[in-house]
Amino acid sequence: MAWRLPRAGYEAGKSGANRKALRRLTRDRVPPGILAYRGAEAVGWCAVAPREAYDYLDRSRVLRPIDDEAVWSVSCLFVAKPYRRQGLSVELLRAAVRFARRHGAGIVEGYPVIPGSDAMPAVFAWTGTYSAFVAAGFGEAGRHSEKRPIMRASP
Repeated sequence: MAWRLPRAGYEAGKSGANRKALRRLTRDRVPPGILAYRGAEAVGWCAVAPREAYDYLDRSRVLRPIDDEAVWSVSCLFVAKPYRRQGLSVELLRAAVRFARRHGAGIVEGYPVIPGSDAMPAVFAWTGTYSAFVAAGFGEAGRHSEKRPIMRASP
């Protein structure tokens, strides 16, 4: 919910209101993202929704729009620790694009991080990595910061 709510609203909701708000979103006509399963266990998550659903993007100088196109945004990507480094992020991104297109998206956009020369702790890669987006078929569409490209998968 950090990207969906104004900062003050998110901070105020840390006591449990954010969880309740996310739970409500799962009952919407279009869910707030997709889950990856191994058997019956949920092992991954990818948040994807129309860009306007994310208040944070309206406030970000680094992730401001690169044009006037309507896009869906991938805002969060998570894979449980035992399932990392097995290509699940790439599969989640591909599935997010299919999901968004089924719900009317023409362009799906993401905002990955580019790890430096040292291994990046997973906690800092919650928007996904550049290499995962490339492997999932995204291309760099623009950049307002050296370390935060704007990647797109388009029809």
